[in-house]
Amino acid sequence: MTARKTVFVHSPQFERYQYPPDYPFKVSRAGRLQKIINSMGLLTGEFRCEVAPEPAKRDTLEKFHSKSYLDALQAAAKGDFSVELLDMGIGTPDCPIFSDMYDYSVLACGATLTAANLILSQDAELAFNPSGGLHHAGPQSASGFCYINDVAIGCLVLAEAGKRVLYLDVDAHHGDGVQNVFYDRADVMTISFHQDGKTLFPGTGFEDEIGTGAGKGFCVNVPLPVGTDDKAYMEVFEAIALPLAEAYKPDVIVFELGADALAGDPLARLKLTNNTYADIIYKLLGLDKPILMTGGGGYNINNTVRAWALAWSILCGADLENQHANAGLGGVMLESTDWYGGLRDRQLLIDKQLHSIVTNQLKTTIDFIRANVFPLHRL
Repeated sequence: MTARKTVFVHSPQFERYQYPPDYPFKVSRAGRLQKIINSMGLLTGEFRCEVAPEPAKRDTLEKFHSKSYLDALQAAAKGDFSVELLDMGIGTPDCPIFSDMYDYSVLACGATLTAANLILSQDAELAFNPSGGLHHAGPQSASGFCYINDVAIGCLVLAEAGKRVLYLDVDAHHGDGVQNVFYDRADVMTISFHQDGKTLFPGTGFEDEIGTGAGKGFCVNVPLPVGTDDKAYMEVFEAIALPLAEAYKPDVIVFELGADALAGDPLARLKLTNNTYADIIYKLLGLDKPILMTGGGGYNINNTVRAWALAWSILCGADLENQHANAGLGGVMLESTDWYGGLRDRQLLIDKQLHSIVTNQLKTTIDFIRANVFPLHRL
């Protein structure tokens, strides 16, 4: 595969921020990831580098969020409380009030915008912001640990620059905040693979949510049954995502790589290994389009960091798992004795009965999308 200019977007500034210590969302994931891939020599070279972001500017944030919401969020971070905050989702169990919430969110959004601008200027073909992917926030609401929707804003900036954007979200939780803003638009196609909303927050993202008006057919949802494994996942991914991506012919791909679909995540009930993420990235690279990749969910921290390290190694053309000399690297670098097979997870045994139930349910989803979405794209 031809080497492509690849940028890791990160700053030590992120490590100064944190959510309340008892919350599952850990800002430290990005810093741990940076240290691992840096020690592996994957941040330097002719075609890869690390770039520090600047915080997103207020006028850019207002492309998506209302002025009143941003004012309230900033005031709350400074300790100015009001009853109206709860109506905006600020101060709820999912979105607590803490002093770093505004500055962290603005910097995380700035990192996604940095990646988008590097792609627009052709200074990068592939870019990864592990601190991004805060896909639940709405124009006037915080939700699901998310205060500012960096991926929605990134897609808006790319679309305003005249790019056709494919937004692919593989977080275990449906990317409702992104879907909603593009639901009636055709310049951004949203495809989300997520645990069925009947069994997981935010309770949205069903097959029949396919967009409206000019956006009909440009919103695609694949709700996954509890227990979905690698094999079942890739079968539905290849049946749905790849044909639509090829038909849509995007200019750029925004890829939200939430790692909470991995087996063992405490907030979801899917059974993937990071080998599925690796397979997806190889498929996306095969489309030969610029890719803006972000983080997202992932609440088993060791598994999340290893998955993102593997993703970065593939993105920058250095999938070390193909080199036997590095077979024990993943376990050593993560200071874990759970698995010494490197960055890739071990293959999990498939429960044949559960797999059969899952594939039967997914067949219904595939049939629905092929009948109701594919014809709109001449498939």
